[in-house]
Amino acid sequence: MEYQKSAGAVVYYWNEKPYFLLLRNTLKTTYWEFTKGIIEKDEEIEGTVKREIEEETDLKNVEIISGFKHKLEWFFKFKGRLIKKEAVYLLVKIPEEDKDKVRINYEHEFFSWWDFEKALENLKGKNNKEMLTRAEKFIKEYEKQKKLS
Repeated sequence: MEYQKSAGAVVYYWNEKPYFLLLRNTLKTTYWEFTKGIIEKDEEIEGTVKREIEEETDLKNVEIISGFKHKLEWFFKFKGRLIKKEAVYLLVKIPEEDKDKVRINYEHEFFSWWDFEKALENLKGKNNKEMLTRAEKFIKEYEKQKKLS
C-alpha cells in the first residue's frame, strides 16, 4: 500500500463572523474543498500550507492560527493501487481586505467565500463538515479572546 501525506487549510476572514474560502475542483465539478496539497520532501506542514494557499489562490498575506490542527485519513484507489491518504489541516486567517485578491489556478474552476451555514451546506463528507464545525467553534473563541485583549 502507498501512503500520501498532505497539508491543507481552512482559510477564513473575519467580519462579525467567519467567512470560509472553498474551491471547486475542476476534476470533480460539484465538489467544493479546502486548499490542500502534498507535503514535499524536507517541507514542514506550515510551509506546505502557505505554499498551497499561494499556488491555488494567489493569497500571500496569511496568518496561521496556532492551536488548531485537524487530521483526516482515508483510502482511495488510483490506477489499481490502494493508497492511504493523510491530510493535516491548519486554520489560516487573511485580512478581510484581501478577500477580493483570490486568483485560482488551473486546479479549480470557481471559488467562494461563505459563512458557516452556506459552507457546511456545500461541503461533502462527514469529515470535512466536522472539521469546518470545529474550526468555526475555534474561531469564535479565538476572535472573542482577541477582542478582550
